[in-house]
Amino acid sequence: MFPSLLLALREGVEAALILGIVLSTLRTLQRSDLNRSVWAGAAAAGLASLAVAVGLRLVGATLVEPAEQIFEGTAMLLAAGILTWMLFWVNRQARHQRAGIEAQVRSSLAGRPIFWLAFLAVFREGVELALFLLAVGSQSAPLQTVWGTLLGLSAAVLLGWLTFNSSRRLSLRAFFQATNVLLLLVAAGLVAHGIHEFVEIGWLPTLIDPLYDVNGFLNENSILGSLLKALFGYNGNPSLLESLVYAGYLVILGLLVSLQPRPARLQSA
Repeated sequence: MFPSLLLALREGVEAALILGIVLSTLRTLQRSDLNRSVWAGAAAAGLASLAVAVGLRLVGATLVEPAEQIFEGTAMLLAAGILTWMLFWVNRQARHQRAGIEAQVRSSLAGRPIFWLAFLAVFREGVELALFLLAVGSQSAPLQTVWGTLLGLSAAVLLGWLTFNSSRRLSLRAFFQATNVLLLLVAAGLVAHGIHEFVEIGWLPTLIDPLYDVNGFLNENSILGSLLKALFGYNGNPSLLESLVYAGYLVILGLLVSLQPRPARLQSA
């Protein structure tokens, strides 16, 4: 449940920040009459994202081996790639996000309806979340994924409201830095599991299988093992290839992220 909660929280906060900036810009421009269009666009995007999530889930459920492994492995690697991009995007683009959104709002007032600005912003986050949930959902029960998603989105709404309405500003930079570390571990697990799916169908060699076996000490099917597997891709008896990919991803991406300039402080209006 925790991976879906974390991913929903992260995507939800990003969507909430965008909507908050749009609404505060409209208030500054004395165009609060367009707030309904913003909320309508966000609601439509939420429904469209839900349809995408359900569609992806149904497609995965109808597949049989080896198409199932190919679909799941591809989804996991694609999700890990988007998560990796997110880690770098926050550092490089966050400091310019507010100015960019404000410019889009001003442009929308003179051109396309503000509805579509809100729709596209939220729909992008929603589609990303749908893909992430498809990837992590294969490692946990469907009900846990649903509850984790609902809790994460609820917390994101609360954080978004506090950010733009509380007299005490929240440290969004600290929030993004903390979730970056957790998302790095989640992405590493997705990469390793994606490779595992391709190993199972013979597309990739195992090199040594298993490299080690610690299931006697911490079984991956136990309560703690299942939790670690869902969170960070724990495998009690991985192959050498999976271990190399997991460790290599963590080391390389960890170094690259740590060497990036620190993001500017993100604040609300």
